[in-house]
Amino acid sequence: MLAACPANDTYLDMTAAHEQPDAPRPSRPKVSAQSMYAMHHVLERNPIWATVAGAIERTLPVYRAFTWAEHVVKARLFGCRMCGQCALPATAYACPMTCPKQLRNGPCGGVGVDDSCEVYPGMRCVWLQAYERAAEENRVGDMRRLQRPIDQRKWGQSSWVNYWQGRDEDLWTDDFVAEDLPVLIASAPAIPPARTEQASRKRELVPA
Repeated sequence: MLAACPANDTYLDMTAAHEQPDAPRPSRPKVSAQSMYAMHHVLERNPIWATVAGAIERTLPVYRAFTWAEHVVKARLFGCRMCGQCALPATAYACPMTCPKQLRNGPCGGVGVDDSCEVYPGMRCVWLQAYERAAEENRVGDMRRLQRPIDQRKWGQSSWVNYWQGRDEDLWTDDFVAEDLPVLIASAPAIPPARTEQASRKRELVPA
């Protein structure tokens, strides 16, 4: 939808963000989390892959071709948007960047009772998909990791090259919630005896 701007006789695109053609939509992964964990183990960062990444980066045409191939494959499998700082290993390979709000630390408060996305009611929340996939692989602890804000300057870069070069070691925290922590029940704090006595004296001094 276009709206006229009288000040300079131009038009502004008033289309809602989620109605834009390239807006992120919850994507269901096309492959199992188990197979992806196995693949990640093979491609885990080591000196060999770091050398490969360095060679790819030194030749611009090779880097562009590698990045293009990565985008094609990951977009088809996960709905990848090429943020350059892949969170898939920590979200059971359900891409959080396909969330319309691009939330990287769990679902929003608008998830429907039928697990539907608030923005696209006909689609399932990608974070619920991530939790279910993590539970199937006994990796629910990954859901408790704090995802740090992404570097917006890295959009369009190869996340594999960045990973092999060690540039995303701090993308998320360790599992910071211990399994054996007691459940805390919220209750009103007890009033110290001294304060109770002071309040009683004040009431006695107030004239009727």
